[in-house]
Amino acid sequence: MTLALTRPHAITTDPELAELAALPVRHRAQWGRWLAVAVAVVLFAQLAVSAVTNPRFDWPTFGAYLFSPTILEALWFTVQLTAIGAVFGFLFGGVLALARLSGNRVLTAFGFAFIWLFRSIPLIVQILFWGYLGALYPTIGLGIPFGPTFVDAPTKDLLSPYTAAVIGIVLHQAAYGSEIVRAGILGVADGQHDAARALGIPPAAHLLRITLPQALRTIVPPAANEVIGLLKGTTAVFILALPDLFYQVQVIYGRNGRIIPLLLVAVAWYALLTTVLSIGQHYLEKRLARGYGASTSSTKENAA
Repeated sequence: MTLALTRPHAITTDPELAELAALPVRHRAQWGRWLAVAVAVVLFAQLAVSAVTNPRFDWPTFGAYLFSPTILEALWFTVQLTAIGAVFGFLFGGVLALARLSGNRVLTAFGFAFIWLFRSIPLIVQILFWGYLGALYPTIGLGIPFGPTFVDAPTKDLLSPYTAAVIGIVLHQAAYGSEIVRAGILGVADGQHDAARALGIPPAAHLLRITLPQALRTIVPPAANEVIGLLKGTTAVFILALPDLFYQVQVIYGRNGRIIPLLLVAVAWYALLTTVLSIGQHYLEKRLARGYGASTSSTKENAA
């Protein structure tokens, strides 16, 4: 018997379906929804009125520093750190994901150990560790493993605070990005892999032209969330006195004492960057879902 959604009193040859009638949905808890709407409107209005009437928000100071050159330079520095961490973190994370999915036990164990270690350590601790690596290894040399060193240099000269921050951010992001990439690859149907092997497609072409394009639909949403989290996580570089947005805001309100308006400046710019990333995520997901949505609709029509 084939089930179909019918309107009330629709003509059907199935005697069992002829007795069924679609009933309208009754919203018995209508008052609850209106109460929730009223509470939300009152809270929003109260917050808006408070922001306008409370002089402690100090909106003139907020406007004076919102587009100041110091803040804009710090904003650009934050964007750079986020972009570097996201790009290289997910590239390295993809390599780790392939290592975990490989049949080689050594590579699988290495990938698992790396992910476990760098997901266990907070980002600020990792940045601080790389920043003070010179206290553990005064010099870094290049030579034969377990043998003589041909050239070496002081660690403090090779690892600047900026380099230490980038290394910490990239390794931290790689540990999380690898699990996102691995989940996306595992989400591709086994039949796709079997068909590629049956057609004799090389492994590299199989990965780049069959697996990854399909896995991107699963990878993009959590990856975008990770990038947004990374944007806010870059505030941890203040521990090395790097001039990111949060650090510069701290420096300014440390001089003039205007803590609230300067924090609002940081909030405004972080909110704007997060909004831009969220919009980009929306359109990227929409683009990746175009073919899938069409195939799904065709499948449903054929099934009906």
